[in-house]
Amino acid sequence: MEERACQLLTALEDAGFEAYVVGGAVRDLLMGKEPHDYDITTSARPEDIRAVAEKEGWHTVEIHGEAFGIVVVVVGGQTFEVATFRGEAYGEDSHRPDTVWYADTLREDVLRRDFTVNAMAMDWRGDIYDYVGGQKDLRKKRLVTVGDPVRRFQEDALRLFRACRFAGQLDFMASKELIQAMPKAFGRVSGLSLERVVNEMDRLMVTPAAYRGLDILVRTGLGSCSCRQKVKGCYEAVPILPELSHLPETPQSKPFHLFDAWVHTLATVAHTPPDLTIRYAALFHDIAKGLPGIRGVHKGRYTDYGHDAKGAELAEAILLRWHKKPAFAQRVAWLVKTHMKFHFFANTAEGDVQKWLRHEALDGPFRRTEELVEAVGQATAVACGDILGCGHADASTEGTESFGAYMAVLAQAMPVSTKDLHYDRRIPEACGRQTGDCLRVLLKRVQNQELVNDADVLAEAARRWLKRHEGAGHHG
Repeated sequence: MEERACQLLTALEDAGFEAYVVGGAVRDLLMGKEPHDYDITTSARPEDIRAVAEKEGWHTVEIHGEAFGIVVVVVGGQTFEVATFRGEAYGEDSHRPDTVWYADTLREDVLRRDFTVNAMAMDWRGDIYDYVGGQKDLRKKRLVTVGDPVRRFQEDALRLFRACRFAGQLDFMASKELIQAMPKAFGRVSGLSLERVVNEMDRLMVTPAAYRGLDILVRTGLGSCSCRQKVKGCYEAVPILPELSHLPETPQSKPFHLFDAWVHTLATVAHTPPDLTIRYAALFHDIAKGLPGIRGVHKGRYTDYGHDAKGAELAEAILLRWHKKPAFAQRVAWLVKTHMKFHFFANTAEGDVQKWLRHEALDGPFRRTEELVEAVGQATAVACGDILGCGHADASTEGTESFGAYMAVLAQAMPVSTKDLHYDRRIPEACGRQTGDCLRVLLKRVQNQELVNDADVLAEAARRWLKRHEGAGHHG
């Protein structure tokens, strides 16, 4: 255990109180991982905690409001949330307890927690206090609620989304009882704020086994629920992710795909790096498959022509509905839209890559060259995940990766805006107020590969442009 956490526990014990590290840190230590923070629970009341800290010369910060009975203690530059044992009762609110009170025992405090692996405590000696079978579930890699799962989820509906996230974070199987209890609490989801739900979704998306949590989200029907947001003082329902619900029932063309559309989607997510943009693109890349107007049959095989363009539209709509930044939504949509194009270029010698890149530089959602280069890298990652997600034992991404690297080199040389031109002061000095017009012409010519992006070449081209311009009687 971290030395400063130890110091804090010892100080509280020396003052006559019980004190333990609790929750995620204990779980991580038992799994041999480095905890990213230590939460401490104690029999000491907030005023006692402050007195102990003062005696040790530690700084304390009080959190008001929601954080009942929590004092933040800073030991040697490290912050710890120290909470008095407590009990809770839930009412109308879908996430916050109605009443909170101080509890007398550690046992009462842990029994109110969400999952068994998050409900263990440890004292400074390293002794474990486990009243809920958390160690056994940790060994069996099972996600189990503390006590009755129906009750746990109905108390706090955000726990439904936390269950998905922990399945992904820990790579654990959710217990059958947990899965069966989830739909019984769906009525409470409508009271959760959009911001909280999206925050849990984002956290789930970058977990090591995100596919596990996503599978629970979609198969239980949780993704088809709605949460809410406040608009001009009134609550409005916001659908969470109903657009994915048809995928588990959607078959795909057999020789090419071993899985249905949903398992393929999960496998694609599993084979991408834990980057939010890439993972959302992987999740949405085939979202339009099987939809009316997209799904067809050709020579006895399923087809989904146009699923890339339709999928891009859906992806952007979902992310904007979630209040993601427009640039993020646009990038994910671009990756969904181009995933088939990318395979086409990578797998056939046909198609003019340079022409396509030029088109993206001109009309794509990019403001600078580095954005185009970054997007090409992300597109490569999605394409590789897509190939591996088809489930063929002999699948190889080597060709796609080297093609992606080649594309990145081309993109690096493709100016997107006049700011990407390598010109020097000769041009503004010569062109004065016509500099903007001149640069826009030069940009087009570099994009069309008529000019090299080099200071001398550009200065010479600008001189000739100015001469033609002035010769034609245009005076700036």
